[in-house]
Amino acid sequence: MLTNYHSHSHFCDGKGSPEQQVQGALAQGLRAFGFSSHCPVSFENQWSMKAERLDEYLTETRALQAKYEGQIELYVGLEVDFIPEMVGPSDFPMLDYCVGSVHYVGLNQFGQPWEIDGSSVEFLECLDTVYGGDIQAVIQKYYGIIRQMVETDPPQVVGHLDKIKMHNAARHLFDESESWYVAEVEQTLQAIAKAGITTEINTRGNYKRGLELYPSPWIIHRLRELNIPICINSDSHRPEEITASFPLAYQVAKAAGYEQVRILLGGKWQDVAI
Repeated sequence: MLTNYHSHSHFCDGKGSPEQQVQGALAQGLRAFGFSSHCPVSFENQWSMKAERLDEYLTETRALQAKYEGQIELYVGLEVDFIPEMVGPSDFPMLDYCVGSVHYVGLNQFGQPWEIDGSSVEFLECLDTVYGGDIQAVIQKYYGIIRQMVETDPPQVVGHLDKIKMHNAARHLFDESESWYVAEVEQTLQAIAKAGITTEINTRGNYKRGLELYPSPWIIHRLRELNIPICINSDSHRPEEITASFPLAYQVAKAAGYEQVRILLGGKWQDVAI
């Protein structure tokens, strides 16, 4: 029973309309699909939805729910940035669900929110010039913000938990087996477990960059040990990516001991067998 609740259309940095997403989901055999364009934020960037388009997005996706009723279950969400004292999941109560993600950590050398999900050239330049190359301090801050989101403004789904590791491909910054890193991840997983929040296995790093899944398999094993429910999402930015690298994600989930995934179906979150 394939589902995907993390997707992006032309309302943000994705390609294709919401209806083209639905058609892609139907072609790839999905039982349910969720729209989750990047939420509006109060500063300029290259990938978030513009605030003035939010009403249009909600109207268009709600209309598609009605149009495709009986063919596929559609849910209206957003990928919501959590930026302390600026934006978070509770700012969008009109949604069916939201994926809560951390894309920004502190400020960059220009005094703007520092994007950790952009080009490695820009990330490394800020890391070196503002943070003195101290990746440990940055990563501790990153996971600290995720914990703050989980504890104070929880989403239905935690998005791409360890995405900050992506910059290791450009320059070896840290080893995931280092004790300080393992401790930071563990503290974050304990917070997620206490809050009872579903965490996604996000496949985009694999099919776009040839990287491991987000999060890494060893973290998925620990998620299972803590009985944290998972859902499998592709973070698609094109209709054809909706089920990209799903076989790998299901394989890793089963290897970690998961027998079920959590899906939004019939208007409620429920566990179904893999």
